[in-house]
Amino acid sequence: MNAVQDARPQYLLALDQLEKLFATITPADLDRPTPCPEFTLRQLLNHVVGGVHRLAYMGEGGRAEDILPGIVDPSDEGWPAALGRARARVAAAWADDAKLGRPTFAPWGEVPGGAAVGGYVMEAVTHTWDIATSLGNGFVLDDGLAHTALGIAQAVLPAEGRGEGVPFGAVRPAAEDADVHTRLAAWLGRAA
Repeated sequence: MNAVQDARPQYLLALDQLEKLFATITPADLDRPTPCPEFTLRQLLNHVVGGVHRLAYMGEGGRAEDILPGIVDPSDEGWPAALGRARARVAAAWADDAKLGRPTFAPWGEVPGGAAVGGYVMEAVTHTWDIATSLGNGFVLDDGLAHTALGIAQAVLPAEGRGEGVPFGAVRPAAEDADVHTRLAAWLGRAA
């Protein structure tokens, strides 16, 4: 039996990075555009926090398609608290090591739980870049997390065959000396 990669530590580090970035957001920032043309910053924050809840739901045994990933109301608490609640839920949902090998129904199909968590590492790190780019406030991104996310992206999202139904555009060129965050964004079809 093949061992399943445990991406939970990287995922929690990615959420730590997101929490620090969320703490820099002000109400005046929420209507900013983002590198995701379909989302304002407010909509992207909703998508990100909703995605954490969706991964938690999958860890609790649910199927990804049962819920929409972006219906979050931060109310008076604000976005950092909303993310903190989601983080606590996802950590509890995936605490059992046995879940890494369990069939899990992710948005892209049935995969071992460890692969679902790995996909969400890529999601969290990429959207952290999106948010930091939108804010333009000099937030320093973690290179190690970006290397992990880029490795996952290159393994599961080949450059060929992207089209309708795939939420990533064509791979964009990146300069040979581009930093890892720019290369990750380019691999996922974002203009860096």
